[in-house]
Amino acid sequence: MTVEFFREEPTARSSWRLAVLMGANVRTYKFALGGALLGAAAEGRTDILLRDLAKPYAMSLVEHLAQAPQASPKVVASESDFLSVAREEAAESVRLGSPTEKLLAVAMKSMTDMVMQKFHNLRGGGSTEVPHHFYEVAGTSRERVVKLTDHLREVALSEQKPSLQAELAARWSIVETSFAAGVGRSLVEEGVAVDLEAMQITDKERRRSVAGVTEAVIGFQHGRCIICADPLIPDVDDVAVDHVFPYSFKRLLAGANIDLDAIWNLAPAHWPCNSQKSNQLPKPGQLTRLALRNEAIMQSPHPLKRTLQLTLKRHGFTGGRVGEWRDFIQGVRNHLG
Repeated sequence: MTVEFFREEPTARSSWRLAVLMGANVRTYKFALGGALLGAAAEGRTDILLRDLAKPYAMSLVEHLAQAPQASPKVVASESDFLSVAREEAAESVRLGSPTEKLLAVAMKSMTDMVMQKFHNLRGGGSTEVPHHFYEVAGTSRERVVKLTDHLREVALSEQKPSLQAELAARWSIVETSFAAGVGRSLVEEGVAVDLEAMQITDKERRRSVAGVTEAVIGFQHGRCIICADPLIPDVDDVAVDHVFPYSFKRLLAGANIDLDAIWNLAPAHWPCNSQKSNQLPKPGQLTRLALRNEAIMQSPHPLKRTLQLTLKRHGFTGGRVGEWRDFIQGVRNHLG
C-alpha cells in the first residue's frame, strides 16, 4: 500500500509523508529531525553543520519531554541514552535557550548513530527506502556536515509547507499519546474518538485532545481536498472537515449501525467545495479518494490504524486486507440507494 500511496502522487512530498506518517515508531526522534530539517531547508540552505542541526533537534525533544514520554514503554533507556541525558539537562538547556554542551554532544551522537540512518527507511526496516532522499552526512567525525538535497528544499519551500509542518506535529502528538497510554492497552483496544464541536481527535480513556482532525489525516490524502482533489493550502484556503457521507443520512443507516461521525468518514476539504456539496451524496471520485486515504492511514502505526480496523471489523471485514475500504464504502453507498 505504501507503493500505491506514492504512485498516486510520485513527488518528493509523498516521499516525505511516507517517512513521517507511515514509519514505525519506538521513539520520536524522527519527528524532531524532520522539524529541524524543514527549518534549515526553508532558509534555502544547501548544507548545515551537524552541530547546528542538532540544536533545534535537541531543544524540540526537551520541550516535548516536558509534556509526554518520547519513547515506547518497551524501550529500556540506559544512563547514557539521549532521552536520559535530555531529562537531566532539560532545566539548564531551557534556561540557556540552547542545549548544554553535554546534551548537544549526545544529540549529535544519537542523530548519526540512529535516527539519520533510519529516517529514509520504510516501515519494517530492511533495505526498502522512500524514493527520494532528503540529506546526506559528509565530513569527518570531528566536523560532520549535513548536505540538504534539492528534494528537501522542494518540500520545505513548497506551498504545502505549513500543512507538512502541521502533519508532522499531529503525528508526533499521536505517537506521544500512544506511548503515554501504553501501546497494547486502551488506544489499541478502543482506538480514538472525535470531538465534533472542536474537530479534535481525542483519547477516549483520558478524554484529552490528541490532534486536530485536519492535521492528523490531511497528509494521507496528499494535502488535497477530498471533494475537488486540488491542493489545500491552510494559510490561504478556508478548510472544512467534510462528512463524506453527509450526517443527514445517519438516520437511514441506523439499522446498519454505521457511524458517520467517525474518522473513516471525515476528510479535509475546501470550505467552498464543502458548502456547495451540502447534503448531497459523494460522487464516485470522492469515494475512491476516501478509500485510498483510509487505506493509507491503515499503513500508519496505532492508534489511527486501530480506529479504522475497529470500524471494518464491526462490519464483518478482517481489518487487514487491502481493498476492504473500497468494499465497505461502496456497501455504504449501496445501502443509501
